[in-house]
Order: sequence, then C-alpha cells, then structure tokens
Amino acid sequence: MKSQDQMAGARQPLETLASFTISQRFADDLFMTLLSRLFLVIAGSALIGLSAQIEVPWYPVPVTGQTLMVLLIGMAYGPTLGAATIVAYLLEGGMGLPVFAGGAAGWPVLASFTGGYLIGFVPAAFLVGVLALRGMGRTMFGTVMAMVLGNLVIYTCGVAWLQGFIGLEKAIAGGLMPFIYGDLLKILIAAVAMPAAWRVVQQFQGK
Repeated sequence: MKSQDQMAGARQPLETLASFTISQRFADDLFMTLLSRLFLVIAGSALIGLSAQIEVPWYPVPVTGQTLMVLLIGMAYGPTLGAATIVAYLLEGGMGLPVFAGGAAGWPVLASFTGGYLIGFVPAAFLVGVLALRGMGRTMFGTVMAMVLGNLVIYTCGVAWLQGFIGLEKAIAGGLMPFIYGDLLKILIAAVAMPAAWRVVQQFQGK
C-alpha cells in the first residue's frame, strides 16, 4: 500500500494544475472584462462627441444631443464607468480632437464660459449611475426623475462657472432658462431609449 506521503505527493501536481487552471481562467475573465469596459469607454466618448455636433432648431436656442448622451451613458454604464467615459471625452477634446459642440477642441474650451457645463457632465453621469443602481431606472418615472436630477447638477456647475464671467443674474437668464424646455425633451427621449441602451451594455459586459 502507498504511504500517506506518496499519496500526498501524487495529489500535489493535480492540485497545482487545478490552481493554475483557475488562475488562468480568472486572468482571462479579467482581461475580457477590462477589454469590454475599454471598448464601452471609447464607444461612449465617441457617441458624446458625435451627439455634440447634432443641432436641432429650438426656441429660443438650438438643442444639441450632448446632454442626452451623457445622461444615457451615466444610467446605462453605472457611476464609475459612466464618469470615466465622460472624463475620457473631456480629455479627448482637451487634447485636440474636435469633439466639443461645433467641432471645437482644446483646453481653452474647458476654461471658457461654457466649461462649467462640460465639467458638470462628470458628477451628473456619476449621480444618475448611482440612482440607476438603486432602482430609479426600472420605471419611466424613475428614469425621468434621475435625469432631471442629473440635469440639475449640470445646470448648477454651468451657472456657477458662468456667473464668474457675466454675473449670476445674466448667467441664469442666458445659461439656464433658455435650455429648460429643450432639456425636458431630451430627458423624455433618453427615458424611452434607456431599455435599449441597457441591453447593449449588458451584452458587451456578458451579463
């Protein structure tokens, strides 16, 4: 009969092989997860850049698709990945890609009077992502409310920044009031589009 030492010695290579297989599988899964998330960040930042070039005639100011896409990505991606995607978009624009509204690019855009709105995209995406995780995205009403709150974050950052250039009263009159109706329209569109956006993201994340 084999001694206990011999049996333990025979089991050791099998245990080592099993451990290596599990580690390799974990590494492969981690790599695919990181790859899928990188793709989502690149695709999301590109979509924001494209949506910034879409301009719909609206009174009293034209409406772009930028905030619509920011809120969609925040809710579909979740707080961390959503905020990271917005940061990537801002970095792309700052480094010279023509992804800001009107094909603008460069760090001076972020430092201009509209910079507060752009910077406000990051906390707005994070907030709606958190609210989505807490279940607000499961119903049309919850989605609309989450996106209203996200828009309020963008407005707050934008107006607070803008008032440093033109004063608070003019910042509210020119940087908030003209956009309310257009943003309400975008929120309704985003709420309708959310289920499709979630399906796409879950497919890429393998859920």
